[in-house]
Amino acid sequence: MTATCRHDTDTALPASDWVRRFAALAERPGPVLDLAAGGGRHARYFRGLGYRVTALDRDVAALAGHDMEVITADLENGSPWPLGEREFAGIVVTNYLHRPLFPFLATALAVGGVLIYETFGAGNERFGKPSNPNFLLQPGELLEVALRYELAVLAYECGEVAEPKPAIVQRMVALRTK
Repeated sequence: MTATCRHDTDTALPASDWVRRFAALAERPGPVLDLAAGGGRHARYFRGLGYRVTALDRDVAALAGHDMEVITADLENGSPWPLGEREFAGIVVTNYLHRPLFPFLATALAVGGVLIYETFGAGNERFGKPSNPNFLLQPGELLEVALRYELAVLAYECGEVAEPKPAIVQRMVALRTK
């Protein structure tokens, strides 16, 4: 299944609490990848913490003029993975789901690198969009990804949140140990 979902384009939003809570686990000065960066809230957050940041999205207009590497790429059109064999001390993905990227994310993490992932889960349809089941993680799906790619799970949550607006989310922080 190649379903995608992305709702992270508001440049005024602060970094998510989940990302802020675990950002320091990425070895400084990085590099850190903000995948499907949208408005760049997490790229700017990591840059503000002193990390070298790569922000990747198909629309990078909101990322112009910031002190970071910006890559324009459509991750869903069948093109090759745009980052080759590059490795990152941290990868952050929020409000985005494109399941075919999971193997690339796992191999793009350097040993000791941290994956911070947060997106919508099954049940979110009762709160609005995304409501298509193909765009929603199933309970435990991120844990299965971690197991499949031998990542050590440091934190995991799945359930209803009230802020910034009511939603069902699934989030995980995992470390590549080998």
